[in-house]
Amino acid sequence: MNARTWPAEAEPDAPARPPLVRELLLVAGLFLVYKFGRGLATGHTAEAFRNAHHVWDGERALRLPDEGTVQSLLLHGDWLIHVANTYYATVHFPATVVFLVWLYLRRPAHYVWTRRVLAALTGAALVLHVAFPLAPPRMLDATGLIDTAHVFGPSVYGPPRTDHLSNQFAAMPSLHFGWALMLAIGLIVATRSRWRWLWLLHPLVTLLVIVGTANHYWFDVIVASALLGLALVVVRPPRAAHEADGTDGTQGTEDAGGSHRPRRAVPHRLPVPRRRPAAPREPERHGLVGAGR
Repeated sequence: MNARTWPAEAEPDAPARPPLVRELLLVAGLFLVYKFGRGLATGHTAEAFRNAHHVWDGERALRLPDEGTVQSLLLHGDWLIHVANTYYATVHFPATVVFLVWLYLRRPAHYVWTRRVLAALTGAALVLHVAFPLAPPRMLDATGLIDTAHVFGPSVYGPPRTDHLSNQFAAMPSLHFGWALMLAIGLIVATRSRWRWLWLLHPLVTLLVIVGTANHYWFDVIVASALLGLALVVVRPPRAAHEADGTDGTQGTEDAGGSHRPRRAVPHRLPVPRRRPAAPREPERHGLVGAGR
């Protein structure tokens, strides 16, 4: 054959999408590990409150802003604190799931990278939850903060002694903030829209919500950011955006959501060498040159 072609469906640089069943099993395994870690953390109520006093006193010694300042801003109107409580209760997990599903369908290489980073962050957080149980500021009388979810609603937590679905003494680090920050970073890296930096509003709003509702300390956010930074250093991102997206360095178009959509690869054909046309022959001459003169 004089020409070599790539079928349009077989793009050599396109990453393979992980098997869906395997991904579902991984998520279920992570959930079981979290539930197991929650069981290990039960029965440490006294230690959790001692650690809470240490964290609160440490923040005051470092002259960090008082969490009460943020809460006072949210308490200016019942509707505002209600929105903050609703954001805390309903946005965290669904937003992360939608984010991962979109990456799985549209950016397989970025999905694998993001899933590994989130798994590393969650695993490190689980270890710290067990080793350093911490009561949230809404439970600590010394903070002077109120449990806004309990007072204004909606609330996702019941009494700690009867709550068997969550570990309320796992304030440090804040996975609410850690996951939100990774969501923003993942979308900034995986998309090409000029507006993609606005995704940083999600972790910013999450920060104000978790502090203003007295569910987390500033230290919880700082530790979550540090653990995420370490995970991003350890887990290598996709080599290049065009390789991860399967565009092979070609230009693409942006869809309605501002994400980069690669064009379908055009089959590549090697040039076929052309034959150089033969030079015209001179007409044959008969007889003597100059005959007839």
